[in-house]
Amino acid sequence: MPDILPDKSPDKSPNRDDCDALAVKQPRDAEVPVRLATFDQYRSLLFSVAYRMLGSVADAEDMLQETFIRWQQAPDEEIRSPRAYLITIVSRLCINQLQSARVQREEYVGQWLPEPIITGPGSDPLEIIRVDESLSMAFLVMLERLTPVERAVFLLREVFEYEYSEIAAVLSQSEANCRQILSRARQHVSAMRPRFQTSERKKIDLLELFLKATSSGDMEGLVALLASDVVLRSDGGGKTVAALNPIRGADKVARGALGAAQKLPLKNLVHRLAQINGEPGVVSYLAGKPHSVLTLEVADGRIQEIYIVTNPEKLAHLPELPADAG
Repeated sequence: MPDILPDKSPDKSPNRDDCDALAVKQPRDAEVPVRLATFDQYRSLLFSVAYRMLGSVADAEDMLQETFIRWQQAPDEEIRSPRAYLITIVSRLCINQLQSARVQREEYVGQWLPEPIITGPGSDPLEIIRVDESLSMAFLVMLERLTPVERAVFLLREVFEYEYSEIAAVLSQSEANCRQILSRARQHVSAMRPRFQTSERKKIDLLELFLKATSSGDMEGLVALLASDVVLRSDGGGKTVAALNPIRGADKVARGALGAAQKLPLKNLVHRLAQINGEPGVVSYLAGKPHSVLTLEVADGRIQEIYIVTNPEKLAHLPELPADAG
């Protein structure tokens, strides 16, 4: 492992992950190893980076496990800054994972979407550092268009507010190269980002209207909610019914949504509004177990993107419906 830059000087304002790290989880028992206590201090930051890089809860947890093993084995003289050292390990592991995952994605049946996570109050056991735009389904899908290195540079700089010198050390690149990589990534991202933000209330209203129109078979009402160039993306992983390719256009999306609704066992499904990846969404349960997750991307008062995940493997980490909520 190459030398890692030390932490930022104390006279510099800390970035948001530094602020999070101030809440140090000091071990109560003096017997608890220092390395474990230090890793726990940065666990939420590491998961936050890994999940955004990979879009997979299971893969992010695997990266943390491997990071911890390497952290335990690292000689003391190699570690100038625990935070920088750990971020370097997890970032490089994620880049390697993404490079190998590209082959797996090519063999994936249908469309690939990130694993959804519930982020509402009191339901964030994964301790993600913060919930913001960079956690949304739309943002994670957008990151898929970046190369692994572009994704790492973009996230470390734009989301986690790392200095170019720190990013260069993490990726073994020059600062000039990191600036060029970020410039390319920004061009890709800016072309896909909506120009205006939509209020939380507006998103919830559109989500509820979408559900009402879909369940009632209101074709005209559904089309009125959709942007003319709306896209529906669904991920069944070849294990459940889902469109193999994106469905584009208001009329086709509306017909596809209504057609899918007619095939579902609606009487047995229980729908619950939830915060999914920081955005309003719906979790549908069948026999108490998560059956599907739906989220929307809204811009200019219309639904621009619809994301539906039905792959049971990607829903396995979600909590079941409480027995008294059926």
